[in-house]
Amino acid sequence: QVKVVESGGGLVQPGGSLRLSCAAPGVLFRAVNMGWYRQTPAKQRELVAQISDGGSRTNYTDAVKGRFTISRDNAANMMYLQMNSLKPEDTAIYYCNTPPPALFPWGPGTQVTVSS
Repeated sequence: QVKVVESGGGLVQPGGSLRLSCAAPGVLFRAVNMGWYRQTPAKQRELVAQISDGGSRTNYTDAVKGRFTISRDNAANMMYLQMNSLKPEDTAIYYCNTPPPALFPWGPGTQVTVSS
């Protein structure tokens, strides 16, 4: 069973950058589209970025378009989210999984806090 593990979160000032990583061991990872979600106590978990299985197609929610970049390295079973120009409203726990319906058990997530 594929277990995903997110990392790379932290505390950053507004306007700063972070790079999140998602490790997803297993050959299944390379055959599925993947995405980054985020969740806050006030909102349901939402998909903010997704990438096709081969990495050639990406899609972003309007709130992060132009600031976040999703990528993947299938040889290493890794996915990334480069987050630039961070805003306080980006504060959330970030998770990786397939776009809905999520196929893998949810990982622990990684906390991103944007604050001065």
